[in-house]
Amino acid sequence: MTEEYLVLVNEKDEPIGKEEKVKCHLPNGILHRAFTALLFDKNGKLILTQRAKEKMLWPSDWDGTFASHPRETETYVSSGERRMPEELGISGKLDYLFKFEYHVPYKDVGSENEICGTLIGIVDDPSKLQKIPGEIDGIKLVSSSEMISELESNPKIYCPWMIIALELLNKSDESMLEKYENILSPWMNREAHERFQEAIKVHLPDGNWRLVE
Repeated sequence: MTEEYLVLVNEKDEPIGKEEKVKCHLPNGILHRAFTALLFDKNGKLILTQRAKEKMLWPSDWDGTFASHPRETETYVSSGERRMPEELGISGKLDYLFKFEYHVPYKDVGSENEICGTLIGIVDDPSKLQKIPGEIDGIKLVSSSEMISELESNPKIYCPWMIIALELLNKSDESMLEKYENILSPWMNREAHERFQEAIKVHLPDGNWRLVE
């Protein structure tokens, strides 16, 4: 099996080289480019997926809809649209919202040290989503109020990058906030903001994350 290489970047998200995926995710980590995609149904429920138990980092934890890494020739959007059928069994269009940097360890196994582009899309029929072996073990849809309640009771089973992406939704470009207003507005109220902030602190108590302008 050919080793996958990731795009290394500096703090401005400028490419500076490439490195093997495994080496990028060692405990100290190497800053690299990634994306997370938040897909919603037409009623504004977020589609969450449970990471496969075989994953090296955060196995069996709940994530945003899917996440991966752009190749050297790809944009955040094109990489997300390429990976969608590989991870979910469906194709679709995505939009770019913003990007953020974060570094968080996972036990003594490894870490994520990424500049992470955040993507958004709408799924007309979530029942068509597939649990791809080795990628996803479970799928569920949650409303904003359900997500707030779950993060209050058990934030540790939710991936930190997903929570950061939700916290930063109001930092999206104005055109995207207008396009997805009906979907995003329930996720950007004061109660949600406070709960996302508290949940992030559980994973990153040192506050080692930031919006990348």
